[in-house]
Amino acid sequence: MTDGPRPGGPPGVPPYGAGPTGPAGGPGEAQDAVARQLAGAVRRLQHAVERMRAEEGTRALVDLATGMLAERLTSTTAEAAARLAALAREAGVPVATLAADVVGRTAEGPARDGGPGPSDRRGAPGSAGAPAPPAPARALAAVPDLAGAVEAVLRQGAAPLGAHAVLVWQRLPGGGLALAAQAGLPLDEAEAWNRVPPGVDTPARQAVTGGEDRWPDAPAPTGPVAGGATTPRAVLPLLADGRRLGALEVLWPGPAPELGPPQRRRLRALADLCATLLGHPEPPVPPDREADLLDGVLDPALLLEPVLRDGRVVDFTVLRTNRLFRDPLGRPRSGLDGTSLLETYPMACATGLLEPLLRAHETGEPRTDDRLRLVFQGGGIAVPAVLRIAVAPLGPRLLLSWQRDTDRSGDPEQTDLLRQAQRLARVAGFEEQPDSGRILWSEGLSELFGLPPESAVPLARLARHVHPDDGPAVRRLLDTVRHRLRTASSVFRLVRPDGSQRYTRVIAEPVLDEAGRLVAIRGAYHDVSAQHWTEIALGATRARLADSEQETAEREQLALRLQQAILPAAPPPLGASGLRAAVRYRPAAKRERVGGDWYDVLVLPDRRVLLAVGDVAGHGVGAATGMVALRHALRGLAVTGAGPGRLLEWANTVALREPAQVTATAVCVLLGPDDGSLRWARAGHLPPIRLAPGGAEVLPLPHGVLLGALADAEYEEYTARLVPGDVLLLYTDGLVERRDRPVEESVDQLIRAAGPPGPDLERYLDLLLELSPADTDDDTCLVAVRIEPPEAAAGPPPDG
Repeated sequence: MTDGPRPGGPPGVPPYGAGPTGPAGGPGEAQDAVARQLAGAVRRLQHAVERMRAEEGTRALVDLATGMLAERLTSTTAEAAARLAALAREAGVPVATLAADVVGRTAEGPARDGGPGPSDRRGAPGSAGAPAPPAPARALAAVPDLAGAVEAVLRQGAAPLGAHAVLVWQRLPGGGLALAAQAGLPLDEAEAWNRVPPGVDTPARQAVTGGEDRWPDAPAPTGPVAGGATTPRAVLPLLADGRRLGALEVLWPGPAPELGPPQRRRLRALADLCATLLGHPEPPVPPDREADLLDGVLDPALLLEPVLRDGRVVDFTVLRTNRLFRDPLGRPRSGLDGTSLLETYPMACATGLLEPLLRAHETGEPRTDDRLRLVFQGGGIAVPAVLRIAVAPLGPRLLLSWQRDTDRSGDPEQTDLLRQAQRLARVAGFEEQPDSGRILWSEGLSELFGLPPESAVPLARLARHVHPDDGPAVRRLLDTVRHRLRTASSVFRLVRPDGSQRYTRVIAEPVLDEAGRLVAIRGAYHDVSAQHWTEIALGATRARLADSEQETAEREQLALRLQQAILPAAPPPLGASGLRAAVRYRPAAKRERVGGDWYDVLVLPDRRVLLAVGDVAGHGVGAATGMVALRHALRGLAVTGAGPGRLLEWANTVALREPAQVTATAVCVLLGPDDGSLRWARAGHLPPIRLAPGGAEVLPLPHGVLLGALADAEYEEYTARLVPGDVLLLYTDGLVERRDRPVEESVDQLIRAAGPPGPDLERYLDLLLELSPADTDDDTCLVAVRIEPPEAAAGPPPDG
């Protein structure tokens, strides 16, 4: 039988009666040997007890410091524990030492002077006034070893929630994942998942590359995963300084548990603590190495440092640029060092530059060949650009490089397209290096100057090739660019060798080195001759148009005055005839639409009253002139005693013989005041309306065509009779004409809306104009005549 430890006994204590090298000798020697072994065992047990007490004191001290930090930072105890561990790591001291500094005591044993030790003060109300942190937070803060911390997370944080395994994944350079620590997973399975290649899409990789938090109630993953695809799991990213360092994965053995907000907050706090112990996988690059890497990039590049606020990246600081970098807005490189990216390129960040930077920093994975359409804006100018960018993490910083999309091409099709666009726009570029005298011209400049390509003209001699009157403008441009170092432009007449002139616009800008010295002048010439002659022609056209508008305005004013002068503002007095009349004329709202509407009320020698309303086609002076001719013709011919049909036949003859070939509509009425007899005829005009106390009636339509339409036109007459109190209404189509309905409907609607005329004809006509449904914006004439009862008629009664 071999010697070994006694079952259930403390480690290191041999079985009773066994010596250090073999069976016991004599009785005295055996007793001495046993005594020595027992003494050694006692000492070892004492040391073990002391270590356990020291560890307990250390843990209590950490608890107390965590509570004090939680109170002072107004944070949760889990966040305070993570902060304490991070500070200890940064300072390079054990957590217990830093906790002692926070509490103001040493980390060695109980307090002196009989004061309570750390174990006595744990959770004491008088210490820091804060409760002890939860068990997982205490474990992680006191155990600097990640494997031990994960064991504590499982035992004291995840197991109470029903979980059986905890895994901590660490992101590796290149996009892979490493199982940094685990607890609860079988060793063979943990070994199999020791490394996850970049191409394997696991829930942990999704969390590391920017995916959302995963909880046990999410659908089962489709690919291979640690613990099996059907195992419920929670996967949270491990974040530090805005960067995803890895992921915390918690597994459950049975059905997916329901995690409420407190449980989820607890798991997030555990993830923060794991991130603190995990640390950054990539050490910072030394500054001299950063400079070498930056200058070794073959494209324009910037080195950016994230600006953190509350653990999130809100901006980037431009630390430096490489020698190939050229600011799109023309600012010197030295002026960009130390500036804010958002302040330097605000519009570019708003149009898409910031998003890939944030993504690369968060995930730690490089981004290559993103094509962005950006706008660089500053100093009152905006420069659009299509850039291809690449972003690579460099320690905690980012290396950003870009190139214009056209710079990569070398594509003959793009070159031809650019050349064609310059030719069509008549634009050509140049670059001049004042120190060396080297001048680069694009193809179009030789044709613009009329010179061979080898005879490029420097800006200093440009004044010799322009019109003498434009020399001062060229010299001012040159002074602004070369001496004031500012962009300038000018327009001048370029004189070619054959004596012809081209109106040319030139814009030039200085190119400065890092010291602010002028190293080149770049710019473009633009042939604006066609634009110049177009502007001259346009100016002449504007002048002629102004004259035409003035003439039109004068003609419109003349037509309006002519119409106002001919049409009386009020009818002649008819009281002696037992009649009362009212008239209205409403011109068109727009002066250019002043037309040929007219009316007439005339007492004839035989006591009959001529009532006429007409509408000459057209607008302006021509329509007004035709209206004058027809109105005066009817007035003069009416004294012959002829009937209304005959009068319209004569008016038709007048219209046919007018030089302007007048056409018009008209209605002519002869009213006998003694007996109320009516005779009327119409030439394509709307019929009169009789308004009786019992209702309104539209009189029949006698046959008759437009005046001026046919040479042998005949006009039919109709008769009717008015009784005292009746009102006869004549009107032109400007009162009722609409584009969306027949005239008859508009007439019926208007008469119904206006109601009976009432005693005041003037007011009734105003009401008709106010209620008019017309939408043609035409002028309008109205004539209303009432036969007054005998007792209301003014003057002596008629003879007979």
